[in-house]
Amino acid sequence: MVKQRTIKAEISLTGVGLHTGKEVKMTFKPAPVNNGFTFIRVDLEGQPVVEADANYVVNTQRGTNLEKLGVKIQTPEHVLAALVGCDLDNVIVELNASELPIMDGSSKYFVEALEKAGIEEQNAKRNVYVVKEVISFTDEASGSEILIMPSDSYSVTTMVDFGTKILGTQNANMKSIADFKTDIAQSRTFSFLHELETLLDNGLIKGGDLNNAIVYVDKEISAATMENLKVAFGKDVINVKPNGILDNLTLHYPNEAARHKLLDVVGDLALIGTKIQGKVIANKPGHFVNTQFAKKMAKIIKIEQRNYVPVYDLNLEPLMDIHKIMAVLPHRPPFLLIDRIIEMSESHVVGMKNVTMNENFFVGHFPEAPVMPGVLIVEAMAQTGGILVLSTVPDPENYLTYFMKIDNVKFKHKVLPGDTLIFKCDLITPIRRGICHMQANAYANGKLVAEAELMAQIAKKQ
Repeated sequence: MVKQRTIKAEISLTGVGLHTGKEVKMTFKPAPVNNGFTFIRVDLEGQPVVEADANYVVNTQRGTNLEKLGVKIQTPEHVLAALVGCDLDNVIVELNASELPIMDGSSKYFVEALEKAGIEEQNAKRNVYVVKEVISFTDEASGSEILIMPSDSYSVTTMVDFGTKILGTQNANMKSIADFKTDIAQSRTFSFLHELETLLDNGLIKGGDLNNAIVYVDKEISAATMENLKVAFGKDVINVKPNGILDNLTLHYPNEAARHKLLDVVGDLALIGTKIQGKVIANKPGHFVNTQFAKKMAKIIKIEQRNYVPVYDLNLEPLMDIHKIMAVLPHRPPFLLIDRIIEMSESHVVGMKNVTMNENFFVGHFPEAPVMPGVLIVEAMAQTGGILVLSTVPDPENYLTYFMKIDNVKFKHKVLPGDTLIFKCDLITPIRRGICHMQANAYANGKLVAEAELMAQIAKKQ
């Protein structure tokens, strides 16, 4: 089982936003399991949270921009790429402004900070979506396309045609996420001179300088433009070097532009919200096509998770039969509602119940059209979860389990005599002080029949 990962300690960086020019302090903080990547605006009342979620993308002009209930997070893609590149699952990013610091235009300083903070495993299984067929998205207007295909690992290939003599066509490849820190992280953002003029005219890139963005000169610079650039960058002299780059900035790689596009793909696809196992191929990627693809992937994953039914071999010897269950749970017929425990780990448990016409509740619950009461399905899921929480104490026979909370209960299909119910309970947070917070699902006939978020506590018998 690959476990989720977060950082060991908090660490802060300060810088300016590329477009706003505002100084910002950013703090990486450890986050609990299943938190994902979240941004907290500490400069706003109530310190609102914005999740790294593709559905919050509001525009992709010169960067990816998120907004939730009026709270904005601007240009998070380089930070998100660093979080993914460090193979993390759960991190909180606190900000005292809307835009993340640009630093040198790459993910280098974010990766260094995260490694300095230290990385630790958490007591929860990592969720990974395994790609089983080719999924693609094409932007007809730009000709940009991203697809993902089945693979044994997560890898990314970018192919970029800039349509200019200065850059032409470039490719970049990241064979595995382990290569991000060494091959991709220090690739800096870039702009063409004609784009730069437009940005300056529109009051953008207020935080830009020649140290955090590569500027490719794809046209002849007029005297007026040269003067504007001197003012914008606060320099007395600006030169164009033989490699077509403003001033004397040295490229880290001949294909640094393509590598930075790959960095952006990694950061934007973090907005899917789930680790991916598959090979990504991006042709002429950009923030719009990246985030549209992320939205499509997130939707597909959500639908598959909702419809996913785990398969268990019921012919195998169970982990716990009815005798072992009764040695742990205090419940007895007719209120013992599970027959077997099939599987159990530190973070999940799977139970089973055969539903027969001999059940006591069918006597009064629609005798002419017997249906298992929904509340008893929830109770059966809770009993299954009770096995998990009671397994954390050495003498479970001396404890009772009590409900504390039931949320988001949904009943999808009827459960009838003859059905075999499978209950799967996964911890939402680690068990602490005998409190178990779990997501419980019930399946029958290859369908999800009920789900609920349950919280229970064990207490010693008086």
